[in-house]
Amino acid sequence: MIICSNCQHENVSGTLFCAECGTQLEGSEGLTTQSIDQDQIADDLRKRPANIEPPSSPTNSWLSLHLMDSGKILPLASRNEFTMGRLSEGQPIMPDIDLTPYQAYASGVSRLHAVVKRDADHTVVMDLGSSNGTYLNGRRLNPHTEEELKHGDVVALGKLKIQVLLRSG
Repeated sequence: MIICSNCQHENVSGTLFCAECGTQLEGSEGLTTQSIDQDQIADDLRKRPANIEPPSSPTNSWLSLHLMDSGKILPLASRNEFTMGRLSEGQPIMPDIDLTPYQAYASGVSRLHAVVKRDADHTVVMDLGSSNGTYLNGRRLNPHTEEELKHGDVVALGKLKIQVLLRSG
C-alpha cells in the first residue's frame, strides 16, 4: 500500500496518483517515457517482411467505394442495392452505407443522399433528392434519375469524392 502524503488515503501499490485527492504519489518520478532514436526506427523497418500482402476484399464483393480524401476502400457485397448517406442524431433515417466517419456532414452529404444498385450487367447511381447534389465525373445528376456507372468513375456526394471500383465478371 502507498499512503498519500496529502490526504493520508491508502492506495494500491503501483498507483501513480491518489485515488482520493489526485496528488502524485511518491516513487512515480522515476517513470519516464522511453525515447526511441532514428536508428532504432530504421532497424525495425529493415526487419519488417518486404512481401506484406494488402488486405483482400471479400470474394463476393461486386463493388468497392474508394473514398478519395481518406484513401479508405469500402467493399460491398451480399446485396444489389445500397443507400449512401450519413447518420443524424435523433433521426430514424439509416443509410446502408454510413459516411459520417468520413467528414460527410462537413462535405454536404445528406442523410439519404444517393443509391447505388446493379441490375443484370449494369450498375447505376441515383441522387435521392439530396440538398447538395450528386455528381458523376463532375456533372451534376438530375434527382431520381438513374445514371450508369463504369469502373473508375468518380461520384461526388456534395464535396465527398468516391471512386467506383467495379468487379468484372
